[in-house]
Amino acid sequence: MSEQVSAGNGHIARNGRDRRVHSSGLGAWFDHHLYSFMASLGRVFRKPWATLLTIGVMAVALALPLGLWIVLANVERFAGQVQTSRQIAVYLKDGTDAARANAIATDLRKRAEVASVDVRSPDQGLQTLRERDGLGEAIDALAATGDANPLPWLLVVAPRGDDLNLAESLRQLPDADLVQHDALWRKRLDNWLRFGGRVALVLAGLLGLGALLVVGNTVRLDIQSRREEIGVLQLLGATDGFIRRPFLYLGVWYGLAAGALALALLTAAWIALRAPLAELAGSYGSGFTLQGVDAVQAAIVIGGATLLGWIGAGVVTGHFLRQTRPTR
Repeated sequence: MSEQVSAGNGHIARNGRDRRVHSSGLGAWFDHHLYSFMASLGRVFRKPWATLLTIGVMAVALALPLGLWIVLANVERFAGQVQTSRQIAVYLKDGTDAARANAIATDLRKRAEVASVDVRSPDQGLQTLRERDGLGEAIDALAATGDANPLPWLLVVAPRGDDLNLAESLRQLPDADLVQHDALWRKRLDNWLRFGGRVALVLAGLLGLGALLVVGNTVRLDIQSRREEIGVLQLLGATDGFIRRPFLYLGVWYGLAAGALALALLTAAWIALRAPLAELAGSYGSGFTLQGVDAVQAAIVIGGATLLGWIGAGVVTGHFLRQTRPTR
């Protein structure tokens, strides 16, 4: 009986030691992460000018493709995504009355490729011309002669999908006299926007690689200054993860600060251009306003820049540790 009690006490003691060892290992892991986190931040502030230079170069490398992407997004919103740039104007033949125009519009609305159809009467067309600069007096003079309204009924068709095929099918309508659709201009604009988007992607790749190299070179210099310390840690049996951790956090700080600075530069540019562009658009009767980076996009930029810093530091540190690992 006493042997069973002794065996049970020994089992309990071993379980207690295992839990303490596990708890101690987890605490040491957490403590080293916290130490690496704070120590890397201290190294950033100990070299302010070198840090600012590194962060500035990375920020510019990130801001250039982001700025181009924002410009393209605003151009697309202004011209490519404006619904009126895709609308098709169908002028009906003379003699078409209101009932026939509404019947044609009802048939068109049933098509899957048509999003909406707006019916405009000759009187509405005349009022639109009267509101334009320099045409009011001419319209009033025409009305004073007693002549009938020469404008036809107009159907403004908004396509849902491919507007080129829809415009061609509308030209086949028996009651259609003229179909206006500025497809060539919009097609050229779409091609330029696609080309600009590809340029932005290429620039993002090249400048992102440049940001990686900047972080990697900065971390490499820091590694070289601590080469003897790293060698001692390797001789004492420290793992690569233990040695690499402070440098990874250093890369994170660089990337985080560079992403924030890039957003600050883009915001400053947005503030400087917003008012003049709104004034220019207002002179053309447009309410277009320049859009900047929203909260979700800002979070993506910060996260991407931080990841770039992490990867750059990890690649350089890993290469160094493979080259200097002691052989037995």
